[in-house]
Amino acid sequence: MPSQSGSSTGQTSHLTPFSTPYASQRDIPKYRISENGAPGDTVYEMIKDELDLDGRPNLNVASFVDTYLDDHAQKLMAENMSKNLADNDEYPAMLSIANRCVSILAHLWGVQKGDKAVGAPTVGSSEAVHLGGLAMKRRWQERRRAQGKDTLRPNIIMGANAQVALLKFARYFEVEARVLPVSEKSNFCLDPDLVRENIDENTIGVFAILGSTYTGHYEPVETISKLLDEYEEKTGVWIPIHVDAASGGFVAPFTYAGTGGWKWNFELPRVVSINTSGHKYGLVTPGVGWIVWRDQSYLPKDLVFELHYLGGTEESYTLNFSRPGAQIIVQYYNLIHLGFQGYREIVENCLANARILSKSLEATGWYTCVSGIHRPAPANHPSSTAVATAASDVAHRAKDALTSAAAATTATTTNNPGGSPAPAAPHQTAETSAAYVAGLPVVSFRFTDEFRREYPHIQQETVSLLLRARQWIVPNYALPPGEGQTEILRVVVRVSMSFDLLDRLVADLVQVTETLMQRDEVDLSVLQEQRRRRRSVGDSVG
Repeated sequence: MPSQSGSSTGQTSHLTPFSTPYASQRDIPKYRISENGAPGDTVYEMIKDELDLDGRPNLNVASFVDTYLDDHAQKLMAENMSKNLADNDEYPAMLSIANRCVSILAHLWGVQKGDKAVGAPTVGSSEAVHLGGLAMKRRWQERRRAQGKDTLRPNIIMGANAQVALLKFARYFEVEARVLPVSEKSNFCLDPDLVRENIDENTIGVFAILGSTYTGHYEPVETISKLLDEYEEKTGVWIPIHVDAASGGFVAPFTYAGTGGWKWNFELPRVVSINTSGHKYGLVTPGVGWIVWRDQSYLPKDLVFELHYLGGTEESYTLNFSRPGAQIIVQYYNLIHLGFQGYREIVENCLANARILSKSLEATGWYTCVSGIHRPAPANHPSSTAVATAASDVAHRAKDALTSAAAATTATTTNNPGGSPAPAAPHQTAETSAAYVAGLPVVSFRFTDEFRREYPHIQQETVSLLLRARQWIVPNYALPPGEGQTEILRVVVRVSMSFDLLDRLVADLVQVTETLMQRDEVDLSVLQEQRRRRRSVGDSVG
């Protein structure tokens, strides 16, 4: 028999013969803290039901962020979720694991013999990009002061395809952002010719992106580095490069295609720092990023704080202090468990699925792909033979680093009947990513010109909206300024995209498009207005 709550209103408690939390008649405010609280199961169900209105993460193909962890990774995450990465003295093993991850990434990215790479985990690539930019700004200020020159007008170069984190760096840290237009000629990425025209003695550095979020193309880091070499020879002005490898940092090193034969990492002396997101193709759930400097000399000392805290002494050179440590542990688990071949198998499979999707879309005759990973590599490409035959020396060094780290970890855990085996080397077939244009597993596509002429009333946004009704989240948006008249639909192929899901996505895209073609006019103005109002207004604060 349910007990009475004892409140003056005579409301029954949440305990009923049917054990349903909805028997509670409590008034639970949304925007102000309640006076007396509410039963836990009631609150849980209320929040859970509201979150059911969110999209399904696995069908959110708009995002680069990983949505899958295996059972062991989930256990490590749960067991370490309460650990604060800032408390180094209290959690020395976690700090050691973070340092090992930095070492592995430094070798994966071609750290050179004699260099003493340093780095740190961050909450994501945004923080990492800001740290890389700050280091370049401080070193530029130091050089200018040593030369008796002012430090009033720093600027930094980036393409109009740059992610907002790069723009935030410039605005928050008072650096002029020289955002250069992109074009089809430059694969909608940073154009080296425009870089040459916009650098000067006040340029603190160049942000180069290894994997544009619009189309997945890699920016030509080596070409930019060479033109900066030429500029230095003429002017004596040294300009460094920071590579934003938020997604590409865990893709390019493992694929047979690499970056198409061009150098992009610490093999280039002008690349002083690289960042990546562990929670993208590093296969960790949000949020963890990484920043690595090729040598400790490129991290200015005045950015490093020595802290005497909680009984220990530690160095800190991040923007955040307290931050979760569990993701760091899962990152290390992935690196050791998967190894080089495991990551290679995963990203090669993602690229293969992205090629299937690209070719399927173009086979309809309705769509054309703006991304290029399904197109054959040019015959005159510098990688045509080298990439196809073997991994680069950097890949071998990376493989050695992962292998040695795994060996050190597993040496004392040979008896592990509950552990899952490391993945076997992928079955080698005649076709790998080496035969295609290098890039991220991203499929960006639009209506063909012929389709637009025949069906001028059909908008791409309608395709996106109707796919949303089938639970798919496929964004439709304009290319960067300079090419903003072109809209694209984009699908990010992640590790969780199985072939069955891919087949379903293609079928739904075809069915949605056919539905639109069979009607002279489809009026979705009400739905579009509701979507606009939901984005701009949201719930009003009570």
